[in-house]
Amino acid sequence: MTALLFRLLALIRKEFAAVLKDPSTRVILFVPVLLQSMLFGYAATYDLDNVPYAVLDLSRSPTSAQLLAHLDGTGFFRRVATLQAVAEIAPAIDTQRALMVVQIGPRFEAELLAGGTASVQLILDARNSTTANAAAAAVGAVVDAYNAEQQQRHGGPAPPLALETRAWFNPNLETRWNFMPALIATLSMLQTLILTALSVAREREQGTFDQLLVTPLSPTEIMIGKALPPMCIGLVQSTLVLLVTRFWFHIPMAGSPLTLYLGLAAFVSAGVGVGLAISALSANMQQATLYTFVLLMPMMLLSGLTTPVASMPRVLQLATRVNPVRYGIDIARRVYLEGAGLAAVLPDIVPLLLIAAVTLPTAAWLFRHRLV
Repeated sequence: MTALLFRLLALIRKEFAAVLKDPSTRVILFVPVLLQSMLFGYAATYDLDNVPYAVLDLSRSPTSAQLLAHLDGTGFFRRVATLQAVAEIAPAIDTQRALMVVQIGPRFEAELLAGGTASVQLILDARNSTTANAAAAAVGAVVDAYNAEQQQRHGGPAPPLALETRAWFNPNLETRWNFMPALIATLSMLQTLILTALSVAREREQGTFDQLLVTPLSPTEIMIGKALPPMCIGLVQSTLVLLVTRFWFHIPMAGSPLTLYLGLAAFVSAGVGVGLAISALSANMQQATLYTFVLLMPMMLLSGLTTPVASMPRVLQLATRVNPVRYGIDIARRVYLEGAGLAAVLPDIVPLLLIAAVTLPTAAWLFRHRLV
């Protein structure tokens, strides 16, 4: 047993040296993770905080001015133009100068004072449908608030229903609260898979593969020695993203770090198994890189990072059941935001362990088969 541990430690030390000896490699391993965390935290957002819009106020009345003041007072709508004619609407939208145009009719105030219903037309640039829908919903909320205020001001009856909204786990509905915990798993998976996939292929390409064959190490021991360093590096990368999420973006962590790391360990194990299988199948580093990127894109698209798994077609939902990234993201989000305990995330950990139980022996068999 002692001899086995010494052999494994020697191989693990060799793998760490192969990965970390080059200063540029060390930079590539950790700096992109930090940069991507910042980019996702600041740039990948659906939040409404700077929506350009234009106004065509044909009423030019105090009542329409009050409505527009409510719109400007929200803090996330920015008026970029005050139009004078209907013909100016199309150029404002076509050139993407404005995301939307609010058009108020000439009889707006007269219709309201007469007790009737006045309409406000909202013209949206729906090329970005997500932002357009969010902007329309926000304008609807402003109009509802304006209607309630007008009823109270003119002595009308109070609205029969009042909707009170309470958002759990993300009280301010900020996009980064959704993205950043998911990146704790996602970003580590990217480089863990690449490192593992290149490990055996690198040995073949550099001509050191034959040297491994004459060592006392068995194929299984070689596989274990090549799996542990990428797992450690992946967990370090997850820690970096966790620190950025918690202390840079100040997103509070509701769950236990121990539960999170137990889930991440299972997640990284499954990813390493997939990477080792790719590495055993690849004859050189070029093939390993190609196979990895061909696999990564579907894994990311079917992970639930940007679109919920529940909204996907049934066939694709079934395909996500063999995708370790789906379970890793779910664990990170539930533990970080919901404060879920170990029992609550077991339905995600068990599939990861099953994936690892299949991919790691398969990688060992492929590795042994390639030795023959």
